Amino acid sequence: MGARTSVDTSVQSIQTEHVTLNLGPQHPSTHGVFRMILTLDGEIVVDAEPVFGYLHRGVEKLCEEGTYLQNITFTDRMDYLASMFGNWSLSMATEDLLGIVVPERGEYLRVIASELSRIASHCMAYGAFANDVGTWFTPIVYAFREREKILDLFEMMCGARMTFSYVRPGGVSRDVDDDFVARTKALMKQMPAFIDEYEALLTDNEIFLARTKGIGTLPADMAINYSVSGPTLRGSGVQYDVRKAVPYSIYDRFQFDIPVGTNGDAFDRYKVRIEEMRQSVRIVEQALDGIPGGPTSVEVPRNVRPPAGEAFSRVESARGELGFYLVSDGSVAPYRCHARAPSFINLGVLKPLLKGVKVADMIIVFGSIDIVLGEVDR
Repeated sequence: MGARTSVDTSVQSIQTEHVTLNLGPQHPSTHGVFRMILTLDGEIVVDAEPVFGYLHRGVEKLCEEGTYLQNITFTDRMDYLASMFGNWSLSMATEDLLGIVVPERGEYLRVIASELSRIASHCMAYGAFANDVGTWFTPIVYAFREREKILDLFEMMCGARMTFSYVRPGGVSRDVDDDFVARTKALMKQMPAFIDEYEALLTDNEIFLARTKGIGTLPADMAINYSVSGPTLRGSGVQYDVRKAVPYSIYDRFQFDIPVGTNGDAFDRYKVRIEEMRQSVRIVEQALDGIPGGPTSVEVPRNVRPPAGEAFSRVESARGELGFYLVSDGSVAPYRCHARAPSFINLGVLKPLLKGVKVADMIIVFGSIDIVLGEVDR
């Protein structure tokens, strides 16, 4: 027999060529008109470039042309899933310029409206995120069931279901009747059982856990350095909530907890929103039990002219810290109006979060931040 020949069985390293993938701006999973330019090494994202601006409407500059009361309508078109918060934040800044004190009943109605808005927004976040993960249609149908009931309550409050203009400088646009109070109390009693149903579908779901645990982990120090706020920040274990840290309105009268996560991953951000719905139910119930009588607002002239000065207000919206900065020069329109939009600021951390994840997990990371493009592209 002849001599054996040796065979080189060592694995040769293979250099792959990076591929550029455009996601959006019309992709159905991008939660609006949003684009990401991804650089891929096989299935792994090695770089991501978010592209904003497709929905830009110049809201801040428009606010510098409209009167202080007219500008409330623009806030409805920013975070259109929870526009009560935009109404409230801009109204607070205007009230600071005018030195207005809102009547007690008006403050209670603002809290009730905003916490109902938080629940409705988180219902949407829950259902959309379930779709992103791939658990498909049942969760979003469950979530829309309660969201519709809350929108019915908003219709009783102000005649609108999404663009409210309900919270206005001086208070709210109109009072609520006993039927509204009774129906809201009945829904709040039912909500804990409904939220339990949401969790039964996802929280211990094997597929959901496999696709969210350890995905898009955001360390607390990175979240703070990027000025992240809202459930995205609290999912990383940072117990910061404007309602507690810098109390405004009458929030210091209510008992509620600030849910936080431990790992900072997509699952923790989901779980924080679930728990926040439970806390919002607690706040609404307390507010309904303690709401006083009396006026709901003070009269503000249609073309009010605040004295020259500046003011900044902030509220804890469904997506984080939402603030408005106003500068008055004594005219009927603000000299300067600037919004601190949490959806826009929270997106700053998207690029580092996406590096190293698989393409299949990229939309999960993005969806877990829960942005609204109307607030990003002002």
